[in-house]
Amino acid sequence: MEKIRKGDEIVVIAGKDKGKRGTVVARVGLDKVVVDGVARAKKHVKPNPVKGVVGGVVEKDMPIHVSNVALFNPATQKADRVGFKVLEDGQKVRFFKSNGEMIGA
Repeated sequence: MEKIRKGDEIVVIAGKDKGKRGTVVARVGLDKVVVDGVARAKKHVKPNPVKGVVGGVVEKDMPIHVSNVALFNPATQKADRVGFKVLEDGQKVRFFKSNGEMIGA
């Protein structure tokens, strides 16, 4: 079970985009995530009339390592660490370490 999943709101805690907030769009492998609006790169695209692609410079979100992001806690309005606990019914859930509140409950 991953601490950061697709759809989570995160805060970048290290790197050139430190302090930015965004939503996880996808996971790339085990240790990288693509975040909307974070780690943007410019890519030069050749026109392809067969596929209907117009050429030019396109901005693309690049993967960022999970160690450089932290989950955003709406209660404290800050980045927070994540822990796991098993409930009485055997379900494994994530929770915020600062206040013990469950994530996505």
